[in-house]
Parts: sequence; structure tokens; C-alpha cells
Amino acid sequence: MARIGFIGLGNMGGPMAANLLKAGHAVRGYDRSDAALTAFRDAGGAVAGSASEAASEAEVLITMLPAGAHVREVWLHQGGLIEAAAASGTKPLLIDCSTIDVASARAVAEAAEAAGLAMLDAPVSGGTVGAAAGTLTFMVGGTEAGFARAEPVLRGMGKTIVLAGGPGAGQAAKICNNMMLAITMIGVSEGFLLAQRLGLDWDKLWAITSTATAQSWALSSYCPAPGVVPTAPSNRDYAPGFMAALMLKDVNLSQAAAEATGTPTPLGAHAAALYRQLVEAGEGARDFSVIFRWLDGQARAPAGG
Repeated sequence: MARIGFIGLGNMGGPMAANLLKAGHAVRGYDRSDAALTAFRDAGGAVAGSASEAASEAEVLITMLPAGAHVREVWLHQGGLIEAAAASGTKPLLIDCSTIDVASARAVAEAAEAAGLAMLDAPVSGGTVGAAAGTLTFMVGGTEAGFARAEPVLRGMGKTIVLAGGPGAGQAAKICNNMMLAITMIGVSEGFLLAQRLGLDWDKLWAITSTATAQSWALSSYCPAPGVVPTAPSNRDYAPGFMAALMLKDVNLSQAAAEATGTPTPLGAHAAALYRQLVEAGEGARDFSVIFRWLDGQARAPAGG
């Protein structure tokens, strides 16, 4: 079992750290939120007073933060975790599980390598349900040697662990995955709304499409139409899950990457525009599948308009 420092104990990081404790690891955690620290302490974790204190004596150091700016700040700047880790006697393996831009992931990995440390970008898929259940998918970027060290730890939090490639590859995979998910969720929402207008029973439509060519995870496991899939957020007033504001962040990352690489992503761009309108309408804290309810309230533009 490993000594682990965990920075970022929010909706995702909190249950992830709790699962590491259940797996028998010694985890010292830090978060700016007192409520998050209290929940972590109640789960059996050791609370640190700062990020650097959480890193002290750690053999593995994990961050789960909101955006690239936070990751750079904690690892490179005032947080100085790379410098602190390099000065420690343990020379910990560094893992960032945040979803951020590829450039930031590579910048932090380069700084870690220059300090003689291995660093992985390991964003996750599965949302808060997967985080609590320990069934997350980890998309990992880094060296094979670093991945071999990380895999036993990641197994305490996830079910599927994949080395996608070198530094930044994990973030690239996550950006592509979530762009496709956003597009698919909108498509499923449109299909069920059209079915409703045509007088088709949603349960009948689901029974057909979940075994036909329209089948997808957004349809079969996370159906945005209420009453169809009992475990979906659509049956809990769209409580997240995965917040719409976070989906907007991820689709925006995909569009920045598409622009930088000259990649045509017209559906990705349209999904970003729709999720931007959804968030501006005040639905950012709801699950991203609330796009169904929001679309239901929109009027179709007149033909030729």
C-alpha cells in the first residue's frame, strides 16, 4: 500500500480519495473547502493544512482540480508541488486527474521531467457515480514506466485504466470523448423530443433504439427523457452527475484543440454553442443531460428563416 497525497477533494476528488482509503492506502488530503475536508476526515483520511503538507512524505501525489490554470498554479507556481516533490526524499510519482488543455498537461509534465520526476495526466470518465463506485475510466498520458507505477493506485479508483500515449495523450483522449458525448446527448434529446411530438411512447422508443443502430451510452444508460432509465439524472430533476458547466468547459477545450490543429468539428462547435446557451440560461449546475429539458422549451425556427 502507498502513502498518497491528494489535492482537490470536491465532487470527484472526495469519493476518489475515499476509495483509495478503502483500498488500504494511507491518504493525506487537502482542499480549500472546509466541508470537503470534513467529509474526507469522516471517511478516515488525514487532513493536511496545505497542498505542500499533503505532498510531504507522499509516494504518490494526485491532483483533481477544476481547470488548467489551477493545475499550473498548484504544480508550477505558488503551490510549487513539483519543487516540493523534487526536494522530498520519496521522489513521488505525480498524477493529475483534472480535465485540462493538452498544452498545460504537457507543460507540467516537462517541468516534472526536468526535476527528475515522472508525471502522468490521467483524466477520468464516469462522473460522480463512477467516482463513488470506484468504476471510473482513466485515460492516461505519460511513460510506460510511470504508468506501471500508477496502475495499482488507479485500480483503487477505477475499472478501466488505459495508457493512451505520451504526455498529454490522456487529456487528448478525454477531450475527444467528451466532445462525442456532448454531440450524442444532444442527438438523443432531439430524437426523444421528436418522438413525443409524434405521439410515440418513450419506453417503446427506448426498447427499439437501445438495441438498434441509434444505441449509445447516452441513450441506454443515461437517457435524458425522464422515466425511461430509472438511474439516470433525468429522474432526479437532473441533479449531477456531470454538470452542464463542466461539459461546456470540456467542449470548449475540444474546440480550442480543433482550431489549433485545423480540424473540422462542425457538430462539436454546434454542441458548444448549445451548451453555452444552456449555461447562460442558468442550468450550469444541473446534469448535462438537462439539455433535453432546455431544448423542449425552445421554439423551432420557421422553415427558411
